[in-house]
Amino acid sequence: MNESELTASQSAADRHRAERLPIGGLLALASAGFITIMTEALPAGLLPQMSESLGVSQALIGQLVTLYAIGSLLAAIPLTIATRSWRRRPLLLIAMGGFALVNSVTALSDDYWLTLLARLFAGVFAGLLWALLAGYASRMVASHLQGRAIAVAMLGAPLALSLGVPAGTFLGTVAGWRASFAVMTGLTVLLVVWGRWQIPDFAGQSAEKRLPVRQVIALPGLKAVLLVTFAYVLAHNILYTYIAPFLQPAGLTGQTDQVLLVFGLAALLSIWIVGLLIDRWLRELVLISCGLFTLSALILAFRSGSPAVIYVSIAIWGLAFGGLATLLQTALAKTAGDSSDTAQSMLVTMWNLGIAGGGLAGGMLLENLGVMSFPWVVGSLLILSLLVALNARRHGFPAAP
Repeated sequence: MNESELTASQSAADRHRAERLPIGGLLALASAGFITIMTEALPAGLLPQMSESLGVSQALIGQLVTLYAIGSLLAAIPLTIATRSWRRRPLLLIAMGGFALVNSVTALSDDYWLTLLARLFAGVFAGLLWALLAGYASRMVASHLQGRAIAVAMLGAPLALSLGVPAGTFLGTVAGWRASFAVMTGLTVLLVVWGRWQIPDFAGQSAEKRLPVRQVIALPGLKAVLLVTFAYVLAHNILYTYIAPFLQPAGLTGQTDQVLLVFGLAALLSIWIVGLLIDRWLRELVLISCGLFTLSALILAFRSGSPAVIYVSIAIWGLAFGGLATLLQTALAKTAGDSSDTAQSMLVTMWNLGIAGGGLAGGMLLENLGVMSFPWVVGSLLILSLLVALNARRHGFPAAP
């Protein structure tokens, strides 16, 4: 075989690989997301044990989650911009390996302030990792498979929330909270080895392709995706953060875990549906998601006293929300093109602002207007999301050709 034939054969092999989903590499990305969410959420499930062990109040242990979010907010955009020229796989492995370091410190530390510092850096690594995942998954496949690839890469987050955190909480209860973080360290080390084997490497962004942040923000459709992200996540977290008091008028306070299980199962179904349809029906799925959540909010506004209706509404909500991250990250990846990582860091920032804003706004609504104000505020934010998505027909959420 001569050199030209060899080159043609290699090109054909590359095209063949691009036409298939590289499941091993995508599952490695999903596992990174799993570990990220586990690291974020574990303290919430282990508040009493960590409080007693570190000798501080449960409220102070709760700030371990707050510092994690602050780390992500502060680091996502500047760190992503600063590393645009780096080769992608080493950067991704550094972000993954960072979790082994911070979880090791958390597992071994007897000092609250050292643990708090470790959590801040955990958030920094999380901000970088989330900015990389969607763009990385989209580069591993042909353009018409990007949505499906991102859907697989995003599986780790809902699996962590629905299965991983309860398992980690159980382990922490039985074997001590330090064991949960030690196990996370071991899993992360294995993930780094697996990622080095399964995840392909890509070059960083060349100097001539690096757009300034102001030009990335000005890309057609980008602001629409970011606005939908903030409004939708803000609405979600107003209700999700204060779901226990919202369930009280219907006498379901003792069934909060069962209500959230229904939400989680519906969200998993949503992820599966989105994974099947996203590459052909991205715009339609975004509009359906906004519409379903709006419907759920309206039902809750008028029938919040009926347990059966609440369960149905929660299932609709989970079906709407489950595939949201995949939909938004895919829309942003297609909108931003070569500037995808920078754009994704903006989405990470807007998502975390929505989480923080949901906790703050929900608390203010609870104290001043009561839980019955939740569905109306949530519904208003979702109508805004729906209108923005509808208007972004040419750029942001374009109709399929």
